[in-house]
Amino acid sequence: MRLQCLPARVDNYIWVLRNAQGRALVVDPSEAAPVLEAANEGEFVPVALLLTHHHGDHVAGAVPMLARWPALPVYGPDDARIDLPMHRPADGEVVDFETWRIRTLHVPGHTRTHVAFFVEALDAGDAPVLFCGDTLFSLGCGRLFEGDAAQMHDSLAKLASLPRETRVCCGHEYTLANAAFAAVVEPDNTALQRRMKEARTMRDAHRPTLPSTLGDELDCNPFLRCDEPAVIAAAARRLGRAPSDALETFATLRAWKDGFAS
Repeated sequence: MRLQCLPARVDNYIWVLRNAQGRALVVDPSEAAPVLEAANEGEFVPVALLLTHHHGDHVAGAVPMLARWPALPVYGPDDARIDLPMHRPADGEVVDFETWRIRTLHVPGHTRTHVAFFVEALDAGDAPVLFCGDTLFSLGCGRLFEGDAAQMHDSLAKLASLPRETRVCCGHEYTLANAAFAAVVEPDNTALQRRMKEARTMRDAHRPTLPSTLGDELDCNPFLRCDEPAVIAAAARRLGRAPSDALETFATLRAWKDGFAS
C-alpha cells in the first residue's frame, strides 16, 4: 500500500492510498484540484472516497470529484450535513473493498459524528493505515467543537488500542505547533525531543511530517499519555491540585492547549 499526501489549502492534506495496480482510496478532499491533477497525470485511478467528518476543509472536493467519477463509492459519517449519496458505516463495520479491508471507527469529539478509517491490506505485508481526520493529530488532538472531553478521551483510547505500527494519517500539518505544547507538558520526554528534531528537519526540507506511527504517538503525544506521571504532574500544576483521573487530566490538557501560544 503506497501512501501519498496531497497538500491543499493552507495546511490540509488529502490522503491517497494506492495499491499495486494504481487504484486508490482518496480521503478527505478539501478541494478537488490536487486529486484531479494527479489522476490526470496518470498517478492513480480513484476507486473510493472516504470522508471523516462534515467540515468543508475535508469534504469540499467531493462534489467535483463525483462529477468527474460519478460511480465513485463514498463512505462517511451518518450526518445529514454531508448531502451526498454514500454508505454510512456503523461503528466497527468492516468492508473488504478491492485489495483493502476497511474498518470504520466512530470517534466523536471534534464533531459529534466524526469517523476514522483503519485500513489493512488483504494480501498482508504492509503496515496498516489510520485515516483519523481531525481526531488524532501528530503530537496533538482535535478541538472539541461539538463533542465533550469524555467523548474525545474515549475516541482517542479507541485509536490508541490499534497496533503500534499503524501509520497515522491526520488531516493537517500541525506537528510543530503541537510539539511546542507537548514539550511544555513533558520537557524531559526524550522520545518527544527526537520526534521534534525529526519534524523540524522534515519541515525545513519542505517535507510533510506525516504519517507518524501510533507507536510514536503513544510515546510522545501528551493526549494519549494521560496516565503517565509526568503528564499528570503537568495537569496538577495547571489545576493547582491533583487531577481526579485520566479524563480530568485530558480535559485539563485540552483546555490548556486551546489557549496556548507557542
